[in-house]
Amino acid sequence: MTSHRPILFCCTHSTGQATSSLVLAGEFAARGVKNLWFASDDNHRAAVAGLSGASEVGFVSTGPVNPRVAPTMWDDETYRSITQRSRWKGNRARLRQLMDPVHHADRFRQLDAAVQRIQPALMVINNLCIHGIQVAMKRGVPYVITGSSLASDIWQFDLPDDYPVPYSGLPRRMNLRQRIGNRLFRHRNLLSMLDPALLRTVGAMLKATDELGLDRRQLQQRAWMEEAELVLCFSVFGLDYPFPHPPKLQMVGAMVPPLPQNPVPGETDRWLDAHPSVVFIAFGTITRLTKAEVRAVVDVARRLGERHHVLWKLPREQQRFLPPAAELPANLRVEDWLPSQYDVLAHSNVRVFFGHGGNNSFHEGIYFGKPSLVRPLWFDCLDHAVRAVDSGVGLSVAPGTMDPAEIHSKLTALLDDTSFRARAEHFAQIQHEAGGVRRAADLILRCAAVTSAGQDEQPAVQR
Repeated sequence: MTSHRPILFCCTHSTGQATSSLVLAGEFAARGVKNLWFASDDNHRAAVAGLSGASEVGFVSTGPVNPRVAPTMWDDETYRSITQRSRWKGNRARLRQLMDPVHHADRFRQLDAAVQRIQPALMVINNLCIHGIQVAMKRGVPYVITGSSLASDIWQFDLPDDYPVPYSGLPRRMNLRQRIGNRLFRHRNLLSMLDPALLRTVGAMLKATDELGLDRRQLQQRAWMEEAELVLCFSVFGLDYPFPHPPKLQMVGAMVPPLPQNPVPGETDRWLDAHPSVVFIAFGTITRLTKAEVRAVVDVARRLGERHHVLWKLPREQQRFLPPAAELPANLRVEDWLPSQYDVLAHSNVRVFFGHGGNNSFHEGIYFGKPSLVRPLWFDCLDHAVRAVDSGVGLSVAPGTMDPAEIHSKLTALLDDTSFRARAEHFAQIQHEAGGVRRAADLILRCAAVTSAGQDEQPAVQR
């Protein structure tokens, strides 16, 4: 592979955001692209070290994970306030928690120093890594924005007036009540910024912006997208509702690495081989189930009986809520860790995916043609839930609910009604045709080639 000036991938501490960035960087390493770097918080150091293939990927630390902005580290009170039923109150609580000017300025300075040292020809930045985008803008480094979010989330600054407001969980075709609710949700979100605590935080953010030498325009999503060389969305229209957009917004489908990730079959693989109809359950790394909710899922497995088996990825700390092992139904297998969720979803015996509707899991399940039951955790998950229903790939249950009878009924419908699988396989084909990680890498390398043209090769940077 022809040598390029450095390419720097950037993302935050978030496991969900890092997943797609790591798959993409791994594709570059497998192709033998030289001078690759990956900037993130320290929790991703080991994952980046594991990417090295035909070429190495250097790691740039932006610091240890800040518990304030890491949902897996929140106390229960904070978690409940942000995942509450009221969507706009939850959003206000989320902004109060995540808008941290001191943290943002620290991450900016750490990354800015690395960029001046590495001198990348191109930065590939997750759409939620705001400090990464702002460093690129300040230093005049060409950049590509990537996002596993829906396109309407990435491009929310320029959506039609009648489009569902991101995180509203409303459909594209709305009745009068829903249209009114859509407008109210937009206005209430704007009014939430008048909250005294948020006003103080915004003031501190503006002050920090000035101290960092940034133009205040660089706080705006519109400016980020307009100055990007390319914006890659890891979704497809049809799952998201189409809207007018410029050519630089490219839909490439889910980021899925070469499979199998685990070439040596393990005990779980042999279990899947032995059971022809499996429901896979995984609610991500953030969801915190209560004892009653854990027991409800066990009841669902029991109701599915001998016809269907259940593989449930349940964090170890939540397994304390399970009944004694002797009381678990025989068709239920519980694991706290799986070598590869991709390999599980790709297995032919997995017939339905029951999850929280996160950006990655929503698209990955459909990428493998699996009908989905979505129990949305929050914000973006609400939008995925309604799109699963509207696209015909799945069903949903209300956030915060875990009624065994309802879930059993909807899982049974997904298992027995072949139209759900047909629609899921239809959108699986569309995602495959969109090109996935290979097309994303091709598009980025074209940008890198253009931005490097006519520039002298830089000396290697000590890793």
